[in-house]
Amino acid sequence: MQGVTLTVSQLNDYVRRSLASDPILQQVTLRGEISNFKMYSSGHWYFTLKDEQSRIDCALFRQHTYGVAFQPRDGMKVLVTGAAGLYVQGGKYQFYADGMRQDGMGELYQRFLELKEKLTAEGLFDASRKRPLPLLPRKVGIVTSASGAVLHDIRTVSGRRFPGIPLVLRPAQVQGDGAARDVADGLRELARVPGIDVIIVGRGGGSMEDLWAFNEEIVARAVAACPVPVISAVGHETDTTLCDYAADMRAPTPSAAAELAVPEREALLQTVRELSQRGQRAALTAVLQNRQLLQGVEMRLRDCQPLYHARQMRQRAEYLLQRLHTAQKKRMELLDQQVGALTEKLRSVGPRQALERGYAIALSGNTPVTGIAQAKDDMTLLFRDGRAQVRVLSVKEEDPFGGEKGKEL
Repeated sequence: MQGVTLTVSQLNDYVRRSLASDPILQQVTLRGEISNFKMYSSGHWYFTLKDEQSRIDCALFRQHTYGVAFQPRDGMKVLVTGAAGLYVQGGKYQFYADGMRQDGMGELYQRFLELKEKLTAEGLFDASRKRPLPLLPRKVGIVTSASGAVLHDIRTVSGRRFPGIPLVLRPAQVQGDGAARDVADGLRELARVPGIDVIIVGRGGGSMEDLWAFNEEIVARAVAACPVPVISAVGHETDTTLCDYAADMRAPTPSAAAELAVPEREALLQTVRELSQRGQRAALTAVLQNRQLLQGVEMRLRDCQPLYHARQMRQRAEYLLQRLHTAQKKRMELLDQQVGALTEKLRSVGPRQALERGYAIALSGNTPVTGIAQAKDDMTLLFRDGRAQVRVLSVKEEDPFGGEKGKEL
């Protein structure tokens, strides 16, 4: 008997309608543990729901996420309501959820919390244990898969930021049985390599099961005991492992880990140039300050020298002598002016001025005759333009400008 010939689209559509027409599959509540949870920028949630034996892919679209009162995480046990269906374009059977509520914790998540509490109580995650990353590492160690994108991202970022810094890879199994011990051994081996100043340990994203090796106690203790600083770059930014807590620094991505471990060459050169300029300015300032101090000391020493004091006294004496000469000159000039003024004054009241006004001076010999009693028979009369010898015929005492005052002599 020949079967029906269908296209792929017809078959997928038939299965979709068959699932949609089954009432048992339209109002279903699934109990399971969340794994590989992803929240996209569109607002839709995609995750896997699993139990001990099976798993199914689930989708919870944005319009239904608003009714969920908690933030789903890998390892959570939940009750999900919805319907089974088929994604026709991909031919993929999945569960379309329209609601979610918590149903306790998953086994892995419970183990994670218990081990975290234990190691926290021991102080393994204390902030005081964290060490600063080196400014310029001689070598950078890497513990990760040799074939994953993590190594490529670290190499790309390191080569861009500071070409030439050696990267030392210790390939390690990052998932599955034996992965935790391999990662721990890799950390110990790289720590013994001379020149390695920082180690990056990590892998790409995944579910809690995929990342579980980095939640094992052996890895957390190996990270905490590593003698060089460790950067943890496990999973995506939303993933958190015990390796992150134990590390000295946690990076959200492997690229970010490379940026933390490898400095930017140009930025370092710029810093060196700025520090050099600051050093030169500081040195110049120190030289100028010391020069001023030295000059001050030299001046104080000079002040203490006898020869300097003698020179200062000589300069002072020369200065005072110059001032004395100047004062003497000014004094002589002032006296000359005063003498000239007095001379002029004497001249104005002297006998010559009287002669110029028409008066005459009588002399008896060389003695001026100032009164009638001194008048002699012969006298000399001085005039403005000469002298004359006179004989006194008579004398009479009286006021020369008034009436008769006395008697005739």
